[in-house]
This record gives sequence, structure tokens and C-alpha cells, in this order.
Amino acid sequence: MSTFEKLENNKVKITFSVDAARFEEGVDYSYKKNRNKIALQGFRKGKAPRKLIEAQYGKGVFYDDAINYVLPDAYEAAVKENALDVVSRPEIDVTKIDEKDGVEFVAVVTVKPEVKLGDYVGLEYTFVDTEPTDEEVESEIKRELEKNSRIITITDRPIQVGDIATIDFKGFIDGEAFAGGEATDYDIEIGSHSFIDTFEDQLVGHEVGDDVEVNVTFPEEYGQKELAGKPAKFEVEIKDIKFKELPELTEEFVQDSTEFESIEDYKNDIRGKLIVTKQQQAEDTKISEILDALVDNCEMDVPDVMIENDVETKISDFERNIKQQGLTLDQYLSFMGQDIEAMKAAYRPMSTKQVKARLALEAVASKENFEVTEDDIKEETEKIAKAYGMDAEKLSAVLRDEDKENMTKDIQVQKALDYVKEKAVSKKSN
Repeated sequence: MSTFEKLENNKVKITFSVDAARFEEGVDYSYKKNRNKIALQGFRKGKAPRKLIEAQYGKGVFYDDAINYVLPDAYEAAVKENALDVVSRPEIDVTKIDEKDGVEFVAVVTVKPEVKLGDYVGLEYTFVDTEPTDEEVESEIKRELEKNSRIITITDRPIQVGDIATIDFKGFIDGEAFAGGEATDYDIEIGSHSFIDTFEDQLVGHEVGDDVEVNVTFPEEYGQKELAGKPAKFEVEIKDIKFKELPELTEEFVQDSTEFESIEDYKNDIRGKLIVTKQQQAEDTKISEILDALVDNCEMDVPDVMIENDVETKISDFERNIKQQGLTLDQYLSFMGQDIEAMKAAYRPMSTKQVKARLALEAVASKENFEVTEDDIKEETEKIAKAYGMDAEKLSAVLRDEDKENMTKDIQVQKALDYVKEKAVSKKSN
């Protein structure tokens, strides 16, 4: 038996208990677990009777592990009994403990907020033309040509925008060299703006062999706090100048370098791929604008813990991905001049937006009472299995009730998204 009481800020106090018989199971478990650690005069370790140990050390000697034994199931049952959607770790206190009456607990948890839905039919999104312009096609062709470019060493002129300069450099702040501010034989593309401030611009017009003093100021938001906003001087030696020479777009080039026989066919293929890309971008924009409008029409008080949990999940996913590339998270942060708190702050706006959107869609799903069928579960299982290269039947066989419950919620959210998309209306972009 359990009860709950609503507190402020989406917190709930749950009162629940474990009867005497169940607690006795826990105490017996604790005794068997710990008896080998307890020495009692006249008995070898592990052989002293429980009653004698309790008489020597007090009945509470086995209570800690007994409580840990009975608590998880009792807490989970109380959450289910009261149909609570918990989003935080519980803060649990033992308020009563007695071998005759059992144990009483009080848990304080954060639950999902109530969402007051506004209008979710007729949400507006910007219409985006997905037909590529001639300029976009030409720009894409140029990128493809660059893949077949030749690198030409320049000896008869100074650096120009678009060149690749090979340089040695060393940076100083207040006359002192700083960590990470030095490199040799570094290739930098002039005009790429991969370096801070006007670093690249100050190399334009200089030739191989020149020693150049470059003066810049680090951005106020720079990842390494000790450098942020500070003026710096770099001593730069220009060692080499190269240039990318792009091939001409000719029938011969197309036939030699692509699967097509003519420039027209090649351009049509490029245009077709751009249409697919622009359609996906338009769909992404549509979904983003619809969800923004949906959330704006809702009232909800999102607990910080939900956003913090989402941020932690994103960082864990990122860490798992970079481990596959042989990097640790600490190494990555060091390379980027960041710390973990800066990374969390960078993720927070995205997490806030996604958590609110999810809550709003869950509210739509509840209002519309979308059903999830066995076919829906089967289709989703097959989709997940395909993504992970697994056999769908084998995956289905190992799914727990909890997994199916989470899958059901995800399907309902997707149905809600499909519904608000279907009912949305487009507006012309400016």
C-alpha cells in the first residue's frame, strides 16, 4: 500500500511500506551476506547464530543490507501503483522500522510536468522551394571538381586568397609564448577563416621566405579561458605557397571521372541529388517550425533535471562515438580548448528544445488517444534491428516489458508528430 502527495516544482512525496514478513526476508539475507565478516567469541567466522549476533551488536546490525534488499521492489511497486512518471533519482528516507510492523519509507521524486495543450491543429511552417538554382548546381559542381584538383606550387607571386600556405608559427601573449600556440609545416587555406580574427588576411601579399608578424585578438567566447579576449602576436615564417588548380568541366572530364557520358547528364544527376538534399532540409525546417509553434502554444514547467538528464545522455552518446575513433572525452575537450561544463552549456539549448517538444507531443498523443498495435511494435522492432545489424526475431525475443513500454511511447510520439504535420499549413517565405 502506498500514497503520494504533490509538492512544489513537479515534486511528489511517496509514502510506502514493506510488511514484516518481507522485511524478515531482507534481514535473513543480510545475515547470510555478512555473517562471515563477524567474529563472535566461541564461534568460527560465519558460524555464529543470528540471534547471538543480534544480542551482541543489536538488532539493527543487519538492517542496512536488509533495507537495500527490500527497497528497490517496494519503490518500483509504489511508483507503478500511483502511475507516476518519474524523471529523477529518488531521495529516500526510512521513517519507521520495526520487525513486527515492517518498514515505512518516504521518497521525494521529480515527475514529468503537466502540459496544458494549446492549439495543435493548423500550425504554420515556412514553405521552402526545393528546386535547385543554377548557382547551387554550379557550386556543387565546383566542389566535385575540387576533388579532382591538382596542387600547384607557386614560386612567382605572393600569397593570394584561395592559396594554401605552409607556415611555421609561434604565438605570444604579453611577450610570453603560450601553450598550443606553436606549429611547424602547418598548411592553412587563405580565406577559409579557420584561424582567429584576421590571421589569414595578414599573410596575403607575402612571399616564401618572409617572416611576418601577425597581430590578432582572441574572441571573448574562445574555448580556452586563459586566452579569451586577449591580444596575441604570432611570429610566422612562410615556407611554401600552393594553389588548387581545378580541371575544366568538359565531356572528356565527365566521361573519365564520372559514370556519365555527357555534361548534361552529369548536371542532371547533380541537380537530382540537390533536390533530395533540399527536400530533407525543407522537411527538417518544417518539423522544427511546427514543434516550435506547438511548444509556444503549450504551458509547461519543465524540471531542470529533465534537461540535465538529456544533456548527460547526449554527452554519453558523443563519448561513445569518439571512443570508436580512438579518442577519450578528456582528450577531445583538451584538443577543443573546452571543459565539460562548457560542453554541457553548449548542449543545453538543444536539450531544452527537444525535451519541451517531446512533452508537447506526448500531450497530443494522450489527447488524441493514439493506439499502438502489434504491427506497430513489429515494424519498430524491425527498424531498430536493421539499424543495429541484428535479426528482428532475436531482438523481439529479448525485449523486456520495459523496452516494449518505451517503444510504445516512442511510437505514440511519432504518431503525434505525423498528426500535427498533416494538420499544419504552409506560409510563403519572404
